[in-house]
Amino acid sequence: MSVRIDGELSGGVPDRTGGTRRIVRGPRPEVVPALVARACTLVGVLDIAAGVFPRFRRSRMHAMAEVLPGSFGPFAAALSLSAGVLLLLLAHGLRRRKRRAWRAAVVLLPAGAVAQFAYRHSLIGVVISLALLAPLLRHRSEFAALPDPRSRWRALANFVLMGAGSLVLGLVIVSAHEDRMVGDPSLADRLAHVLYGLFGFEGPVDYAGPTSWTVAFSLGALGWLTAVTTIYLAFRPEHPAARLTEDDETRLRTLLDKHGGRDSLGHFALRRDKAVVFSPSGKAAVTYRVVSGVMLASGDPIGDVEAWPGAIERFMDEAKAHSWTPAVMGCSETGGEVWTRETGLDALELGDEAVVDVADFSLAGRAMRNVRQMVKRIERAGYETRVRRIRDLSEGELDRIRRASEAWRGTDTERGFSMALGRIGDPSDSDCLIATAHKADDAPGPYGDLKAVLHFVPWGTDGVSLDLMRRDRAADPGMNELLIVAALEASPRLGIQRISLNFAMFRSALARGEKIGAGPVLRAWRGLLVFLSRWFQIESLYKFNAKFRPRWEPRFVVYGSSRDLPRIGFAAMQAEGFVTLALPGLLRRRVRAPRPCAHAVAEHGVRAA
Repeated sequence: MSVRIDGELSGGVPDRTGGTRRIVRGPRPEVVPALVARACTLVGVLDIAAGVFPRFRRSRMHAMAEVLPGSFGPFAAALSLSAGVLLLLLAHGLRRRKRRAWRAAVVLLPAGAVAQFAYRHSLIGVVISLALLAPLLRHRSEFAALPDPRSRWRALANFVLMGAGSLVLGLVIVSAHEDRMVGDPSLADRLAHVLYGLFGFEGPVDYAGPTSWTVAFSLGALGWLTAVTTIYLAFRPEHPAARLTEDDETRLRTLLDKHGGRDSLGHFALRRDKAVVFSPSGKAAVTYRVVSGVMLASGDPIGDVEAWPGAIERFMDEAKAHSWTPAVMGCSETGGEVWTRETGLDALELGDEAVVDVADFSLAGRAMRNVRQMVKRIERAGYETRVRRIRDLSEGELDRIRRASEAWRGTDTERGFSMALGRIGDPSDSDCLIATAHKADDAPGPYGDLKAVLHFVPWGTDGVSLDLMRRDRAADPGMNELLIVAALEASPRLGIQRISLNFAMFRSALARGEKIGAGPVLRAWRGLLVFLSRWFQIESLYKFNAKFRPRWEPRFVVYGSSRDLPRIGFAAMQAEGFVTLALPGLLRRRVRAPRPCAHAVAEHGVRAA
């Protein structure tokens, strides 16, 4: 038996219901690229050693080459050193099956072989280089991955890393010829000689014989490599992370109108710094961003569940075409089951989302005493709340809210990716909900009487999902509790039946670890999470959410293998804004927003996983 998936007949593996399901395996680790990358690293190290250490291989031919008139050993040493450094840089690209890395390696390996023979007359070095070239040519079809999105900050990173590496390697080159040095130069003199040599000038250290030329050409080669690679990265055509086009956004909104009630994170797919792939039928889509070689999706696919496999297949095909590491952050249990079933990936519980059912919420009872008392105290202090749709606010008030949200952000960079929209007051987001706290002051500030803001995005037709929480640092504590209660109490008149609050990472471990009878491993894990809460909102978010007696919905991370988890975690922290890699503001090129109506106001690490 077969079932129709994504509008087309598809065969597959029988499932529990007697039907079949299609299995789309993820990009398995390729053996040949991995072996070639290791071999490339080895050859690069040998080339560097050949250019740095004059006695790397003792032989009569080598000794004769150093004293023969007209020897071009210094040129060959510089070539060997350059080829070795570039091969080390290309090893990572070869491991990821990048086509451009393959092309560069095919050129560099013969160059390194020539340098090995010309400078050291080493047949073994030539054989090693050509032995690596043969599998590169034979398995050229394995290296077909397309380039990554790229930005200008890579030029600065290259300059810093290459500069530091050249400085260290230059000190090794200068010190490796110590037996030919004139006098006994100090470390400062050697360092100065390296710095001068990187820029092509003669330094304070002198050598006997042609060694001075060898060192000079080697240092010049390192400086040339640093300059050329930095200039290339700075001026090559820029390919920033893809953004949603107007057509993509229109198609996604159509899917959300029909299926947006399934996932509370669905509306966050409309972030305009995400890219999107659609299923063949157009009934489902997956939004993502590429960060440090990781193709990072968030939440469940958008659209009809029956069309999810088609969108997931397109996602995995795109990851394989570019040799990106596929990963999903914050998908639901249903989404995790579909992702793992269709791709062969694994899933790991990441935490829990707090969801409050409006009909069940009440401030009465002993369990809500602390929240009730806090809200009453703040109200007696003269604060009032307003809960409205974006469409009901004037442009002037929206502008004050935007400016206040940015000023109250508390961090230098915007945060949020998987659970943040990244804007407030866009005309296309008129259904979003705004809860504001106000207090009349004798001397109103630049934002009038505004003291705190909560922004919610739609979750289907009868729910909202928390986007950001911002407040004036001078306001009384408890603003967030006040506005959440106000939103819950105003929900019935707005037709809202459920509200998704913050995401609590590792919530179950924190909850079970503090119960009586918890084992030593669980207690130790909870202790580590509490310790990490000094820098990340882990325990505080869990305790804040628990005040409102929510039901907990688990969220998962989907990944290929356990060795990918550190890389995925780092990419997620970059996407969420906890780790920032960028050029200084003066060097950053101004980029026009994709559409004038976009306002970059992301959340302050509250919804971020």
